[in-house]
Amino acid sequence: MAVDSWLHLPLVFLAAAVLAVPLARWLRLGSILGYLVAGVLIGPAVLGLVSSPATILEVAEFGVVLMMFLVGLELEPKRLWAMRRPIFGWGSVQLLGSTALLFGLALLLGVTWNLALVASLGLAMSSTAVALAVLAERNLGRTTAGESILSVALLQDIAAIPVLALVPIVAASGAATAAEGSGGWQAAKALGVILAIVFGGRLLLRPALRWIAQSRTPEIFTAAALLLVLGTAALMHEVGLSMALGAFLAGVLLAESEYRRELETDLEPFKGLLLGLFFIATGMGLDLSVVLTHAPLVFGPLAALLLFKGLLLTLMARWMKIPLLERPVFVILLAQGGEFGFVVFQLAQSSGLINATQNSALVAAVALSLACTPALLQLADRLLLPRLARRALPDAASQAPLTPAPIIIAGFGRYGQIVGRLLYANGYEATVLDQDAEMIELMRQFGWRVFYGDATRLDLLRSAGAETAKILVLAVDDVGQSLEIATLARSHFPQLQIVARARNVQHYYRLRELGVTLIERETLDAALMSGRSVLELLGLQAHAARKLAWRFRQHNLQQLETTLPIARDRAALIAVAKQGREQLEALFAKERAEGQSPAQDWHGEQRRQ
Repeated sequence: MAVDSWLHLPLVFLAAAVLAVPLARWLRLGSILGYLVAGVLIGPAVLGLVSSPATILEVAEFGVVLMMFLVGLELEPKRLWAMRRPIFGWGSVQLLGSTALLFGLALLLGVTWNLALVASLGLAMSSTAVALAVLAERNLGRTTAGESILSVALLQDIAAIPVLALVPIVAASGAATAAEGSGGWQAAKALGVILAIVFGGRLLLRPALRWIAQSRTPEIFTAAALLLVLGTAALMHEVGLSMALGAFLAGVLLAESEYRRELETDLEPFKGLLLGLFFIATGMGLDLSVVLTHAPLVFGPLAALLLFKGLLLTLMARWMKIPLLERPVFVILLAQGGEFGFVVFQLAQSSGLINATQNSALVAAVALSLACTPALLQLADRLLLPRLARRALPDAASQAPLTPAPIIIAGFGRYGQIVGRLLYANGYEATVLDQDAEMIELMRQFGWRVFYGDATRLDLLRSAGAETAKILVLAVDDVGQSLEIATLARSHFPQLQIVARARNVQHYYRLRELGVTLIERETLDAALMSGRSVLELLGLQAHAARKLAWRFRQHNLQQLETTLPIARDRAALIAVAKQGREQLEALFAKERAEGQSPAQDWHGEQRRQ
């Protein structure tokens, strides 16, 4: 029974997302695949909890619109103008080249030219939503590959109107439309709306937002932000252009305004939810019956799509001089089909160019390509990227052997870099190991001696000189990897003194259980410095605030050692922690009651310590 009431629909969508997405992230498949699988399960093909995925998809496209608006906010007009050549140059190469390759293949297989052309145009488009969502998830937006993907996506949005105008012309029933010259009038209207958004936005947007902000009503400012995005999207929709392109232009116009951060903060929650709804709706649109009964019609275009577009994009990545380690992301995110293909195929069916079965098969091929994208990225991360990293960067395990250094730093993120800079500033060399290939390439540009490799590998630690080194600085982000490296080091290299970073108290306990004694919690000292500043602002002398923070630190460390034997007994741990907090508060209260200044005999106490 379909559940389509206004209350039950949000309930179904939210429940599906809450269950599927964390599970997909836990399996390291990415949130997008989780949304797509959730859509397939609740859609008509499986459970049938939602019976009208097409209607839901129309609403969910607003998530893509919001995403493009926020992308525009990150691009100042000068930067966008500097990207004009990649947008119109490489974007055109991708779109026209992919279309030509797919068109040629279809003709060789005996497909009629008009059907081959329309299918090729629809399949040549890539998914802006999936590509930008993955870039945001992986924080790759400002990389060379990220900006190249954005350039190609923008060209595809710009090309939307000529592609849609071409479909009825190619169809036999569209000849009259072509003769009437409606395509030229449509293009003129589209150009006029774009100019109106650009010039009108520059003159009106900032004063309007300033006037609304003066009301000092946060919810009205949020409403105005939504109205702005919806308004520009509606204008573009009226002239047949991509709604996402209109929202992107509005974002670019506001990229240099003083309201940029406020707009980002207000719209981010809406974007995340609606973008998730878009992916769920895409999954619901996958017709499993067509996949099973017309497998060649589905998997043939799917294979051609991934193979031919992937080949062209691989060549483009070389010509564009995208860094070797970023090429897999560039190729995979653009080799997939796109949501715009759904629109092209639907228009082709309504024009009589393809039948319902062909439409469903092409839509299924595009949907499956979207579902394959997260899995392909995971395969590339595990199998392809390490090999590329060995070509682009020296791998510590493959070098003969590294120059032995007394110090090994495992993990060179924000924590490890500070340790390394302090050591190098004082004349000490270190062998640095990290698994983030892009970060390594960046650090090498700054002159760091960093090597690619997974420090949980015993052979890598040996090659890095762990048998003769004196100190291992354990600074990796992942708690599980940190504990695994510590276990290896304690078992195979007992002479190594381990200086470890602990992400939290539980991580501290696990390291202590492994016999590691030199542990620093990454936020403790920074938080205490902030606490000292607060005490000084409240009127305490600097040395008094310093002493209180120092005493709190000592008490905290003693408390951790006291609770170590009961670290796995939650009830006992909480009881002892409360008792320790009460003791510290009582001690400070007693000193205040006796009129003893916290700063008394500071230097004397330091000498005694």
